Amino acid sequence: MKQIELGQSGIMVPDWCLGTMTFGTQTDVAGSHAQIDMALDHGLNFVDTAEMYPVNPVRAETVGRTEEIIGDWLEKTGRRGDIILATKAGGDSQMVRGGEGYGPESILRILDGNLNRLKTDYIDVYQLHWPMRGSYMFRQNWTYDPSGQDRQKTLDHMAGVLEKLGQAQKAGKIRAFGMSNESAWGCTRWIDVAEQVGGPRMATVQNEYSLLCRMYDADMAEMAVNEKVTLLSFSPLATGLLTGKYQDGAVPEDSRMSLNGNLGGRKTPRAFEAVGRYLDLARDHGLDPVHMAMAWQRSRPFPISAIFGATTIDQLAHILRGKDMELSPEVTKEIDRINKAIPMPY
Repeated sequence: MKQIELGQSGIMVPDWCLGTMTFGTQTDVAGSHAQIDMALDHGLNFVDTAEMYPVNPVRAETVGRTEEIIGDWLEKTGRRGDIILATKAGGDSQMVRGGEGYGPESILRILDGNLNRLKTDYIDVYQLHWPMRGSYMFRQNWTYDPSGQDRQKTLDHMAGVLEKLGQAQKAGKIRAFGMSNESAWGCTRWIDVAEQVGGPRMATVQNEYSLLCRMYDADMAEMAVNEKVTLLSFSPLATGLLTGKYQDGAVPEDSRMSLNGNLGGRKTPRAFEAVGRYLDLARDHGLDPVHMAMAWQRSRPFPISAIFGATTIDQLAHILRGKDMELSPEVTKEIDRINKAIPMPY
């Protein structure tokens, strides 16, 4: 599996990452631990989680459970040094600490909570799940209105958080810093403010990116190349749409759609039309559509480690069979034609 550096952090990871947001809901403890074992057996040693996980659904009473499951694996196996571990501080969701969010006064306490649940004394990549000023991710781009933002308040907030995370980095509690669901303006400001206050420089940004969601391709791509920020792309299979399992009205039992009917706003007629075109393309070239969608991520002109999740060990095994695939220029050109014909399908 191809290795890439996370920003300028010196941390090397595979260009795929094991996502864990179903650990503790759709995936039980034994299955969760088996997935980490299988990933490591295939050379995939990068694992991403978050304070607010598991999802489907997010519930106040289960917040932190995924980290606990991973922590139990670390304690049981003693293999902390074998994995690169990324986690996040929750944003202002009412399900996470009553909507407290994070700030200079709370971030070190929140970090200690992550560390305690994970049963480790350091986190390789510590991320903030949402910018506290708001975000256009998760279909909010259609109605996004930043006019109420206060620039100086935002910069002061960033400075305070980064100063505290700088203390955590010096104490050895975190190695690198990243954001999630962030914009190009936000990323560059986090970088500028870090230089001003001596805080950790942003190494990664975790945003949605797939054949069906390509907002990252413009301003964010330019930011990533010039500022040396690695994309940790989430939902590279578009919450399962790109597998084809939801075509023609199908809703498999215990699937994400069976639990979350519209897939967070992704279930649209145009999405199914686009998926149909990608399925046809994969078939015409003798490719598995899952492997094609994942391999496309490594064809992009900016650095990516694609975070994928699997509910079952069989699903994980299937995905991993395509871990070294590279797409031909012909296939990537056809993908771009489909995207141009059916852009932004949700």
